[in-house]
Amino acid sequence: MSDAPDRPTPRSLIVSFYGAYGRGPDGADGLPGPVPVAALIRLLGVLGVDPPSVRSAVSRLKRRGLLTAERTTGGAAAYGLSEAGRELLADGDRRIFGRPAAGRPEGWVLAVFSVPEEERHKRHLLRSRLSRLGFGTAAPGVWIAPAHLLEETRHTLERLQLAGYVELFSGTHAGFTPTARAVARWWDLDALAARHRAFLAAHEPVLARWSGRRAIPPEAAYRDYLPALDAWRRLPYADPGLPSPLLPEDWPGGRAAEVFGRLHALLRAAGARYVHEVAGGPPGARDGG
Repeated sequence: MSDAPDRPTPRSLIVSFYGAYGRGPDGADGLPGPVPVAALIRLLGVLGVDPPSVRSAVSRLKRRGLLTAERTTGGAAAYGLSEAGRELLADGDRRIFGRPAAGRPEGWVLAVFSVPEEERHKRHLLRSRLSRLGFGTAAPGVWIAPAHLLEETRHTLERLQLAGYVELFSGTHAGFTPTARAVARWWDLDALAARHRAFLAAHEPVLARWSGRRAIPPEAAYRDYLPALDAWRRLPYADPGLPSPLLPEDWPGGRAAEVFGRLHALLRAAGARYVHEVAGGPPGARDGG
């Protein structure tokens, strides 16, 4: 099994950028308005994304309804977040920055769905969405996740107009397989651990380079922070935050979360200064966290 980290895509980097810096004045250190296209091209360019790839990715995100074409106060072409995009990022915040406390099992949520044959494309969409929310498969047609994902699951299915096909149940695992052994069946823990280790291999050395430094140059902070955010934000979806007693003793997820948290605290606000240098406008007064 490969421990190589996922390669970032232009579309993923743009979503990560808007999550970190592109939410307008309500976001910590956020840009005060829509992001000018020229600034977005430059900001993605320093991460190795060429202008045609930026434009293509922005067009796809606009077609998906996550970005909207706007104008800056000076009349330049720009893109801002749609309401659906803001909701998506707000849901992501809870998962990316609000990991559940490791502790004893708190129960489970089950999702069972039935889709008419004439709408079978929605069956694939449901499976894909439940998987992206972090659900494992307990049995054919029965999906399971830790109980803390219930409200996010409900909100996501309602937003995607899929709630009418799904029944949700909550409860405890009452047997017969020991829960820790059952969890190893419901999720591919080896694959999840490999993803955490790949994140650590790529970003723990970055943290070591920054630790103890007093001066944090804005551009260098941005160059290191946004790829770390982009790599990390997919992990809390693949790994739904399973209770530590149900995981192997050498589970690397806690260390990966710690490394990302420290990079976030060290680099995010400094990276915002670089974003404002490129896009214009003074950064906000808050440090983000």
